[in-house]
Amino acid sequence: MKERKYQIHEFEPVFDAESRILILGTFPSVKSRETAFYYGHPQNRFWKVLAYLTTEPMPQTVAEKKSLLFRHHIALWDVIASCEISGSSDNSIQNVVPVNLDKVLNQCSIKKIFANGKLAGKLYRQYLEPMTQMEIHVLPSTSPANAMYDFERLLTQWQIMKVFLD
Repeated sequence: MKERKYQIHEFEPVFDAESRILILGTFPSVKSRETAFYYGHPQNRFWKVLAYLTTEPMPQTVAEKKSLLFRHHIALWDVIASCEISGSSDNSIQNVVPVNLDKVLNQCSIKKIFANGKLAGKLYRQYLEPMTQMEIHVLPSTSPANAMYDFERLLTQWQIMKVFLD
């Protein structure tokens, strides 16, 4: 395994005053850190799942991805502000410093929070739920490392979000 390195989350959450759903990941992958935007690995199924749920074309550029999020009142961020991590491995994460969700929660009316993966849900419950007093609904990770879930099985689980989409 690669050596763990201290990393800081270097890009901002995506949200606006109309955001009603918040999706939280754990921490950006190496590819996402390189592209400075969420779910940047081409094998990550996040954008494909969102496109399907919103019946929109698959977004390609950062501008298209942000536009899709804004049109459907979705905010996007991660639970971790900084940590030690080896590559992109969630299993290697240590010494977590959580984000301050007030930055988002004080500027829009989030009705439901979803976790993209078990670890994001666990860390949210550990660090953030005591402050927010909002429950999180944990969805299976869209990461290519989550081989237990093919695309159809992911969609079945992520369908719950449709209730909250405009």
